[in-house]
Formats: sequence, C-alpha cells, structure tokens
Amino acid sequence: MSIEVETLGHVLSIGIRRPEKMNALSRAMFHEIGAALHRLQSEPSLRVALVWAEGAHFTSGIDLVDWHDAFRSGQPYPPRAGELDMFGLIGERLTKPVVIALQGRCFTWGWEWLLNCDVRVAAQDTRFAMLEVTRGFYACGGATLRLPREIGWANAQRYLLTGDEMPASEALRLGMVNELVEPGTQRERALALAERIAAAAPLGVQGSLQSARTAWLHGEAAELGEIYPRLARIMGSDDVQEGVRSFIERRAAVFKGS
Repeated sequence: MSIEVETLGHVLSIGIRRPEKMNALSRAMFHEIGAALHRLQSEPSLRVALVWAEGAHFTSGIDLVDWHDAFRSGQPYPPRAGELDMFGLIGERLTKPVVIALQGRCFTWGWEWLLNCDVRVAAQDTRFAMLEVTRGFYACGGATLRLPREIGWANAQRYLLTGDEMPASEALRLGMVNELVEPGTQRERALALAERIAAAAPLGVQGSLQSARTAWLHGEAAELGEIYPRLARIMGSDDVQEGVRSFIERRAAVFKGS
C-alpha cells in the first residue's frame, strides 16, 4: 500500500509512501487518498488531516503512463462512493482543515494538492514545478484556477507556462507556504500545527474555514449573508459554553465538537 493512514488523537495522518518511485501518484493512490479524506469528513472525532511523504522528495509528479487514458477521457478525477476528490474540484468539498508537510521535489499534483490545503510547511530544500507543459498538456488538478489567485497572474503564468522550478524561498516570499524549516523536520512541525488546530473548537474551526473559503471563492458579498446566521448556530453549542467556562476558570478549554 502506497498510502498510510493513521489516527494520532484527533489528527488523521495521511502518508505518501512510494519512495522507490519518488512518490509518483498512481490512480490507485488517488482513490486511497480520497477514501482517507472521506473518513476525515465523516468521523466526528477527526478534526484535521496531516499530509506528509516518505523519502527525500514529496513527489516527482504523476505516474503519467497510468493516468494517460484517464486524462483522455475528459473525466480524470471522478471520486468513487466513499471518497472525496483530493483536489476539491468534483463532488463534495472537505470542510475540515488539512496541514501539509513538503520536502525536496514537489511537482505537478503535489503542488496542486498544496493549493487545496490550508496550512503549509516546507523544508528549505523544497522545489515546486508544474511540468505538464513540458509533457504536452497542462495542469488539471486546480493550479490554473488557484495559483493566479494565490501569487498573482504574472507570477503564476511564469511557472504554469514554462515548467520551471520555484525554490522554497520564493514560495515563502509569495505567501504560498507558511514557513520553511530544516529538512527532515517538516513533518514534526506540521504535526505540531495540526495538533494546535485539533485542540481548538471544531465547530469554530470549520465555521472559520467555511466563511473564509466562501468569501475567497465567491466574493465578500456571498459570505455577508451567511456569516452571522452561521455564527448564531454555533453559539448554541456545548463548545461555546465550555469556551466561556474555561475563560472564567482561567484554564485550557476541552472541546468535544458539539
């Protein structure tokens, strides 16, 4: 199995483990990841995902031979029942946050998955590239939609149209990753951030993510009609009462997601 799934408290760890192929993404791996994300979405005790990869590189890209016919079909990423699309392009959208840890090469699908993750830690040796134009096609996992919004039109086209590599320092400067760490420590740091998120109120975290995502994708006007009704629904939860009690008692809150 090339995908390792493990629960670490309230964190669902999703490990990419195909180092002998530099973690090239196969269609089977895509569906295994989709099943893990569906589990994250459906199990209340799971609050956040940690994504990491084994070996010197996060990924060298896709297994192009395996994906060729799927791309030709015009529907390359159809999630099956009990799966969520890792790229967030088709079907139900994940409502819980994902923290990703990167190192070495983070090419094609790795970069595109990063753009659909919420918190991003990269080792200082990470390099990003969209190689599709050097193979005869173009990025189709969300990069053409998201990268221009994230780093600006001209910056995005600089990499989407050439296949050139972006160093980690430039990714940090452009705000595409949160922080850079020493190689070999990226997973530990990402897990620490995931645990910080998991310790917060789940309904508050998911509400915050939904509010920000709606405004990001559809504009502020689309979110203005929802922000206060959504907040009102959360304010009746047990977790809000626990938050108030912990404030009065000057202790850390213990949230249950209800």
